[in-house]
Amino acid sequence: MALTAQEIEALMPDCTELLSDEPEMESSLHYTQLLILVTCLEWLWRDQEDFFIGANLSIYYSRQQLKNRDFRGPDFFLVKNTEKRPRASWVIWEEDGKYPNLIIELLSDSTAKVDRGLKKELYQTRFRTPEYFWFSPNTLELVGWRLVGNEYESIGPSENGWYWSQELGLYLGVLENRLRYFTVEGRLILTPEEANLEEIRKAEAERQKAEAERQKAETEQRRADEAEIKVAILTQRLKELGIEPDGL
Repeated sequence: MALTAQEIEALMPDCTELLSDEPEMESSLHYTQLLILVTCLEWLWRDQEDFFIGANLSIYYSRQQLKNRDFRGPDFFLVKNTEKRPRASWVIWEEDGKYPNLIIELLSDSTAKVDRGLKKELYQTRFRTPEYFWFSPNTLELVGWRLVGNEYESIGPSENGWYWSQELGLYLGVLENRLRYFTVEGRLILTPEEANLEEIRKAEAERQKAEAERQKAETEQRRADEAEIKVAILTQRLKELGIEPDGL
């Protein structure tokens, strides 16, 4: 007996709460780098509700792949034009067929070969992810790829070694041995902690400026008062000598 689409849907398991199955980050260096990528972008886009950032989270793109467990998820991925809410994993068929718009892999000795080969092919051919970057927190190797037609083409660096991401609308570049975001004008995208310290520094600078201006005003007022007292004393002495203090 043929089933209707609604009956088939009712028989299909709900995979919205499918748990991620990713190993721990290889080192604290990798964990810190991933944290910077996530927190900076979430802070920058804190007023937006139309994106999802996956950090060391499994992407399930077919039921067969789910059974075989033949691939582990990206270290960092971004999906645009979707609902911003917590997820246990990214299940393609539960997300209107949406694949990541951008993926960043953090290379390590154990994953570099797969990241440069198998995963690059997967993201290019199956995911059709518009942009793919990999970065090594150890060697600082940074490479970017953009999907042109059916194949990835390398993204050329700018004069200062940064790589423009069309999906982010930002540059990716290395600063103090960390992969960071930069605006088109070259401004560093801060972490929430850095932004807070920057506000504290600005507030302290404004306080010091106001204090300097207050002290300057007090000094000028004191000099004016002293000058006025000197004129008054001189005027009194001239009068005692019978001299009319004209012009004083």
